Amino acid sequence: MRVGIGYDVHRLGAGRKLMIGGVEIPYELGLIGHSDADVLLHAIMDALLGAAALGDIGKHFPDTDERYKDISSLKLLGFVADLIADNGFIIENIDATIIAQKPKMRPYIDEMRFRISETLGIEVTQINVKATTEEGLGFTGNGEGISSQAVCMLSAAADLRDESIAVATAVNGNVIRPCGTCSGCIAADPPNTGIYGKEIAGGKDKKSKKDKKSRKKKK
Repeated sequence: MRVGIGYDVHRLGAGRKLMIGGVEIPYELGLIGHSDADVLLHAIMDALLGAAALGDIGKHFPDTDERYKDISSLKLLGFVADLIADNGFIIENIDATIIAQKPKMRPYIDEMRFRISETLGIEVTQINVKATTEEGLGFTGNGEGISSQAVCMLSAAADLRDESIAVATAVNGNVIRPCGTCSGCIAADPPNTGIYGKEIAGGKDKKSKKDKKSRKKKK
């Protein structure tokens, strides 16, 4: 189990769209940044990368690289999702907070959760997004900018290879796992093998010729 935290802040300015959680929010000001400056997604990405010990968004998407100029942060989140999966991790849950005096975020939070879940390939119920003001205090309270914080939990795919979680059987030559189709056992086990490394055929362990010969000698 891995836990990560993320934080991001951007200044508000004229002539920019306000993108939060992959959703365009009607407002006279937008967040200034190299990409679309989506503080919520940036905080979530940093939390995910931190939990997996893969650095931060500045390392993977530097603001000196023109490829990321005005890019949608949903695309960047998709790249991070691939990195997380490629390194053998599964996202358990994400909890994030948007800190902004204006505008009101509540009407857009459900759509944010949907866009994030769709991009990460997880359930909406695994993502929580909250919003709060700072009662007029600080740079967010006086309307200079918007910030966001996020925490996440990851599981290593290898940790899921436990008989209490998934015991593989076979039906008509197909491996069936009662825990569903997460990437844990499937990624860790070769095709048509169970969690104990035994080949499975017709619901029974297939004994090797070597095993049969050794049993005959014992008899």
